[in-house]
Amino acid sequence: MTDAALAEAKAAAAVATTDAELSADPAPGEPLLRVSNIEVIYNHVILVLKGVSLTVPKGGITALLGGNGAGKTTTLKAISGLLKSERGEVTKGRVLYRGRDVAAGDPAELVKSGVIQVMEGRHCFEHLTVEENLMTGAYTRSDGRAEVARDLEMVYKYFPRLKERRTSLAGYTSGGEQQMCAIGRALMSRPETVLLDEPSMGLAPQLVEQIFEIVKSINEKEGVSFLLAEQNTNVALRYAHYGYILESGRVVMDGEAKALRENQDVKEFYLGMSDQGRKSFREVRSYRRRKRWLS
Repeated sequence: MTDAALAEAKAAAAVATTDAELSADPAPGEPLLRVSNIEVIYNHVILVLKGVSLTVPKGGITALLGGNGAGKTTTLKAISGLLKSERGEVTKGRVLYRGRDVAAGDPAELVKSGVIQVMEGRHCFEHLTVEENLMTGAYTRSDGRAEVARDLEMVYKYFPRLKERRTSLAGYTSGGEQQMCAIGRALMSRPETVLLDEPSMGLAPQLVEQIFEIVKSINEKEGVSFLLAEQNTNVALRYAHYGYILESGRVVMDGEAKALRENQDVKEFYLGMSDQGRKSFREVRSYRRRKRWLS
């Protein structure tokens, strides 16, 4: 064997070894999704994300927190490959799922690999019934009707209200029922990871608690990992295991959910509490927060 052929064989063996390592199933708690220092630009001009990094462990619930316009939805779309539809692109960094870079990949292929995004605003098919909406989530599956029917019953177990309304047109259901329908539709695809965008938006507090309890149950019983973008910091940190706080397209703080709940900055600027009790919005000085967090 010539030196050139030997070098080529070694390179091929190295690539094969690397691919085998990347495709290995992560252990519970090990990173399943890794976002590394990504930047996102819209219309070739507007810089929205500025070096965002985060990880989602297998079997975990990770919260992506921040106010409106912080970059939460853009981060989820950068992961799921939906930026192109809005003239956005990842210009720097990497998005790794099971060790493979998916930032420039086909969103449909990512769905088949087990990553599903539940969009902000629910986006149910209003002219279809609730059950027909759920069945659209199984469109990419090829494991037979029996398995699909089993998973439909599983969804109805988590969302009994959907079973009651299964023949109703989705457009005539309540906001809470549509949110349940959107999550149930995602479950019908048998996801490994769900990107859940603003699940509490427009819902009454009681319904918000119910939705998050169901998310927690799905995580624990079905082993589904969640990355949820949420403005309701108080609720999200009670159910998540780990959290990242975004401000103006940057991660300004991260840590275990319990530690973030007890952090004085988070209490003051996101939960509205301080050592002296509840603060009014007018008392919050945003420049002070930026100085402490970005220094």
